[in-house]
Amino acid sequence: MLETDQVFAGSIPENYDRYMVPLIFEPFAADISRRAASLSPSAVLETAAGTGVVTRALAPKLSPNASYVVTDFNQPMLDYAASRQAADSRIDWLQADALALPFEDRTFDLVCCQFGAMFFPDRLSAYREAKRVLKPEGHFLFNVWDRIEENVFADDVTNALAEVFPNDPPRFLARTPHGYHDTALIRRELEDAGFAQVAIETRAEQSQASSPRIPAVAYCQGTVLRTEIEARDPGKLDAATDYVAAAIARRHGDGAVSAKIQAHVIMATA
Repeated sequence: MLETDQVFAGSIPENYDRYMVPLIFEPFAADISRRAASLSPSAVLETAAGTGVVTRALAPKLSPNASYVVTDFNQPMLDYAASRQAADSRIDWLQADALALPFEDRTFDLVCCQFGAMFFPDRLSAYREAKRVLKPEGHFLFNVWDRIEENVFADDVTNALAEVFPNDPPRFLARTPHGYHDTALIRRELEDAGFAQVAIETRAEQSQASSPRIPAVAYCQGTVLRTEIEARDPGKLDAATDYVAAAIARRHGDGAVSAKIQAHVIMATA
């Protein structure tokens, strides 16, 4: 992972929430919030909250007396998440690094994280921090994307951009969001961090959009892929997005489109 893979700034947070969230994140947010609520936690920490899709899904499911601390490394993403959340006295918003959490030991019943572990520069440190702040027998619940070939639109976008930039294809999607899919490695790192039990489930959903342009704009302008495109040619963002949209249309049709998305859901017990 490159250092720039962590920088979600400028117009990326708004485009991310407008396009990426309904395209690929909402189905898994509904799943992870259901799993989290089933544990009946009274003190919840969310790391790498992004624009708050899990927060919006989970908060209504928590008890009236629960406390919910929502964090992200990127202040622009956290600010956007807070702006989208209904007023809720149970929620505290805090910029925080998952590798160095500013909380006392044994504070939370649940630490949850949706599609954030792939961005951690030192996952073992992040996992140790999650375990440190969990109460005994607390749970660390998170998910990561499966390999890019199991996530069709992401693969389509990556292949199309390789045609736009054949000498230097943007590889952000394959490198980082879809670069941490080895379940044996995930299990080993969690066990090395001290978790006693690790359960991993692979789950498929459908990504749906009203037109091929939606996934093209979502990936090209709502993720760090935008930064990679503009680094190669500052004036080519719109043309690259158009090319990707046409490639998706050729494969999936000109109208409403749908394709498989797949992720691993992990529950580790402290």
